[in-house]
Amino acid sequence: MTAIYAMLAVVGAGMAWLAACIRIVEQFERGVVFRFGRVTSAIRGPGLTMLVPVADRLHKVNMQIITMPVPAQDGITRDNVTVRVDAVVYFRVIDPVRVTVDVQDYMSAIGQVAQTSLRSIIGKSDLDDLLSNREQLNQGLELMIDSPAAGWGVHIDRVEIKDVALPESMKRSMSRQAEAERERRARIITADGELQASARLSQAAETMAEHPAALQLRLLQTVVEVAAEKNSTLVLPFPVELLRFLERLTPSEVEQPDDAAATPSEPASTADHGMSISQATHIPGPREADQPPAIGGRSTG
Repeated sequence: MTAIYAMLAVVGAGMAWLAACIRIVEQFERGVVFRFGRVTSAIRGPGLTMLVPVADRLHKVNMQIITMPVPAQDGITRDNVTVRVDAVVYFRVIDPVRVTVDVQDYMSAIGQVAQTSLRSIIGKSDLDDLLSNREQLNQGLELMIDSPAAGWGVHIDRVEIKDVALPESMKRSMSRQAEAERERRARIITADGELQASARLSQAAETMAEHPAALQLRLLQTVVEVAAEKNSTLVLPFPVELLRFLERLTPSEVEQPDDAAATPSEPASTADHGMSISQATHIPGPREADQPPAIGGRSTG
């Protein structure tokens, strides 16, 4: 019975020793072993790893890509515009020993460097660059963060500016500017269209001047287009040349009746003169006034 207890005690001690010696490292991790406080040169890979009890201590480091959001930072751009910008940083560990030994908390260190670099890049950039030229700013921000991170055993894979918040007054100003720009483009397009149309009309006029029949065909086509619609009125074009022809004929026709009317005017004036003479009133003299008027026959004396 005592032998059985002794055997069980030995087995239990062996299992405890194995539990203290054996560690499991995941596929996405690497193990850094500290033996009596000093780092061993060998980095433990994924799988089972053996440790010396009491002497060794295993520290696991995650080798996956880590996504860290950068809190929004308030800043003033180079053209004196107040903005609020946030970003995101993608990084991973490339040297587990340096991450473990050189930096107390590399996650916090990367976060602080990212915030400082983001505020610095805001002050060096214009508002237009923050809104439209983000690729270049992302590259500059990545270099600024990667410079100190490389000495910590961390590699910055990517940095992206997520959002740029603007004041309401600046948004209204930008909307008015965009509206004015669209109106300018619309006017330019309209003027360009009128210029092209005038050039085409000039060519068409030259063609019609060389071929008069083309003008008649165009008039007929216009009549057909007007008659195709459901209208009670039909517009017929009147040639301008006919009006000019009538204008040339009108003065000669007016002069002939004037000449004919002038010929019989002379006898009429003579008759009127004679009539005025015959109708003159006879005023008697003094002697004729004393004599009584003759009644009924010839007077004697």
